[in-house]
Amino acid sequence: MGGRSAGIVLHPTSLPGPRGIGELGPAAVDFLTFLADAGQSVWQVLPLGPTGYGDSPYQCFSAFAGNPLLVSLDRLHEAGLLDDADLRLGEDLPRDEVDFGAVIELKWPLLAKAHAAFESQARPEHREALSGFCTTEASWLSDFALFMALKRANGGAPWYQWAPPLARRDPSALERARAELAPDIRGVEFEQWVFFSQWGELRAEARARGIRIMGDIPIFVSHDSADVWAHPELFHLTEDGQPALQAGVPPDYFSATGQLWGNPLYRWNELARTGYAWWIDRLRAVLSLVDLVRLDHFRGFEAYWEVPGGDSTAENGRWVKGPGAALFAALEGSLGPLPVVVENLGVITPEVEALRRQLGFPGMAVLQFAFGGDDPDSSFLPHNFSRGVVAYTATHDNDTVVGWWRGGVGDSTRSPEDAELEHARALAYVGGDGGEIHWDFLRTLYVSVADTVIVPLQDVLGLGSAARMNLPGRPDGNWRWRFAATDLTPGVRRRLRALTAVSGRLPTLEEPATP
Repeated sequence: MGGRSAGIVLHPTSLPGPRGIGELGPAAVDFLTFLADAGQSVWQVLPLGPTGYGDSPYQCFSAFAGNPLLVSLDRLHEAGLLDDADLRLGEDLPRDEVDFGAVIELKWPLLAKAHAAFESQARPEHREALSGFCTTEASWLSDFALFMALKRANGGAPWYQWAPPLARRDPSALERARAELAPDIRGVEFEQWVFFSQWGELRAEARARGIRIMGDIPIFVSHDSADVWAHPELFHLTEDGQPALQAGVPPDYFSATGQLWGNPLYRWNELARTGYAWWIDRLRAVLSLVDLVRLDHFRGFEAYWEVPGGDSTAENGRWVKGPGAALFAALEGSLGPLPVVVENLGVITPEVEALRRQLGFPGMAVLQFAFGGDDPDSSFLPHNFSRGVVAYTATHDNDTVVGWWRGGVGDSTRSPEDAELEHARALAYVGGDGGEIHWDFLRTLYVSVADTVIVPLQDVLGLGSAARMNLPGRPDGNWRWRFAATDLTPGVRRRLRALTAVSGRLPTLEEPATP
């Protein structure tokens, strides 16, 4: 990933603003400015797709599409597609969290109104741009637009509950649906064009500030997705479209019964027969949006936890060998060297680490995981880091550092006695008195040998468990946290920049300051 650098994890939904959810507009540009002023050079986001079950960015309706809920209404207003009154409609929505239901009720009609205005008044060059986008992205957009139009026509029902001819993709049924739902299909295409256009503008703003964006690729895709509906031959499905085999992880730090994700597992033999074409297309699409990629659940490429389709927990599973190096050879053969960081957390075996080293991909180290045992050789302890590791205080699945320090909300299998020992080990290692444990954690990572340090914004701000992004295993209430623009105070910016400078992580040569 280059020389020493630092960055922040923040999903765009968490950006501030008046319309219930973060958007790809002025507040996003302001955040980029904060990053640059604070000496940061990486902005890590979660998957950017259209969210489905549980509002999770790891359960999207498409592995290729963008999330229209992130579209900036301000930018649509500037383009003359919305009026002043439209921008006032969401002012009563909460600003400290995302109420996804209320946001959907607000934004879907406004996106439809913007599309209608575009259809009636767009200039020829804009119509040509939309048409060109649809042509360029047809390999996924054609199926996705029909999928979403059908989903809306079926009251949001998942594809496997549609009329059998549509669920099975009978050609004549699809042809009739394309004709009957043509206006809705054009609306989906418009939403995607706007998302990709706005994201492209935001990425240009990031580049102008010397900031690289790190995206995220979940290893699996959602059962209720255009990907599974359009390519059922690539997944283990039953006759009626249910997962014959489903993904998860065995019992671990987060859950005594494991995590049952419910995603259908790939037919890796079928993917191999095609030269892994679908995966090549998927990674190419993500790399068109970002500079770096975090590859989620890397251990699943070496071996994955296979759970019978009808099970309700992940306990009754087994490890099955994944595609291994063959997949990545195909990806590199088509796309060249891969700017990938792998999420190598969880049950990591020597075989998983051997595959990572063989491929030359940097892995992750999470400081919160360093103190659960009395092991001076733990790979999560900074004195054992290699330069190539990407070090984090926590991930989106962890409690915040302050929340973890205060006892959290019961996110793991540890007992109170275990937690007390864990905290004692942490304090002995990072120093300080625990009064600013988040800055103690930041300083410990920043001065480590790791070339790259990335920290959730919640840990920079020293927020507690209420600011947590996700609690694995909790069915709802996740992914909702947002910060306020006033949280990014001049004091926070100065302190973060000083720490970045003194630890040699500024993107340009500048005089180090004392944090």
